[in-house]
Amino acid sequence: MNQTQWMSLLGLANRARKLISGEELVIKEVRNGKAKLVVLSNDASNNTEKKITDKCSYYNVPVVKVEDRNQLGHAIGKDARVVIAVLDEGFAKKLRTLLD
Repeated sequence: MNQTQWMSLLGLANRARKLISGEELVIKEVRNGKAKLVVLSNDASNNTEKKITDKCSYYNVPVVKVEDRNQLGHAIGKDARVVIAVLDEGFAKKLRTLLD
């Protein structure tokens, strides 16, 4: 996994307004069918992780994991973020190839 590549791609998606962050907002976008990929940090609480993965598996949205919340927040130029949803198919496909 090339860390700088996926982080800059996530930053680009954020500037293009194709990302949403925050547990409740991500769940809402998954329910609406707009989320194409969910990025979850490895240090998310067990409750958050279960809620996100259950919702994503029910709605067939892929989930990828990254190291920690600080790294995820740094990638989009914000404070620590636990979960992010990518709303664009192109960004989602490229991120999956970089993070898998």
